[in-house]
Amino acid sequence: MIDLSGRAALVTGGSRGIGAATAILLARAGAAVGITYRTRRADAERVLDEINADGESGAGRPVALGADLSSRAACDEVIREAVAALGGLDILVANAGVWPATDVPIREMGDERWSRTIGVNLDAVFYLCRAALGVIGSGGRIVVVSSTAAQRGEAFHGDYAASKGALVAFVKSLAIEVAPQVTVNAVAPGWVDTEMCKETFARDGGAGKREIERAIPLGRVATPTDIAGPIVFLCSELGRHITGEVLNVNGGAVLCG
Repeated sequence: MIDLSGRAALVTGGSRGIGAATAILLARAGAAVGITYRTRRADAERVLDEINADGESGAGRPVALGADLSSRAACDEVIREAVAALGGLDILVANAGVWPATDVPIREMGDERWSRTIGVNLDAVFYLCRAALGVIGSGGRIVVVSSTAAQRGEAFHGDYAASKGALVAFVKSLAIEVAPQVTVNAVAPGWVDTEMCKETFARDGGAGKREIERAIPLGRVATPTDIAGPIVFLCSELGRHITGEVLNVNGGAVLCG
């Protein structure tokens, strides 16, 4: 039912986790796909190999673009490269982000950590969207990956919660500005079984993950594909009348306080 043939999509942070799963599903739906990575070229190549192994469905070969998206110049350049490689741009999935695993109270948080988190999680999305809006035409889609932390906060990770909360406000503002030509939405995952969360899950011999799962009504943390599916839905014609929304994908965790 989801056919993205003839559409060109860029997924940031596409070398692993949610980004990789999203890129693979977009390609399976027929889109021409580009992904960005910062340092992990080998991981990005493996994602491209998996897409190619699935068959190209007439979409053309996927591409991987290396960039540190915390700078305006890098974001501008990666959009230019994506357009050149894919023949245009219809879909932007702003997924790249950081979650510093170390618990740090606000009163002890250093400037470097705060600036790095805001730069990667918020500033880069602004730069990317600003650049992309010059090339995405009518019927375009922008999906930003936020977090449940945006809505409920996260003690000792105030930098992360603040960056993701700002993304929600940004999405709602941008959705109004670019309607009706482009839809802009956010997907807010809860805990996801990715490398980003590996350290937390492994605490006390795996007790960290089990404790988290007990607080999720569906009884498990999400897989990357659990998050990628709703993203692809929002990129499709099935989601054409949704804009400025936050789609929570957390197994019901936010219902439990």
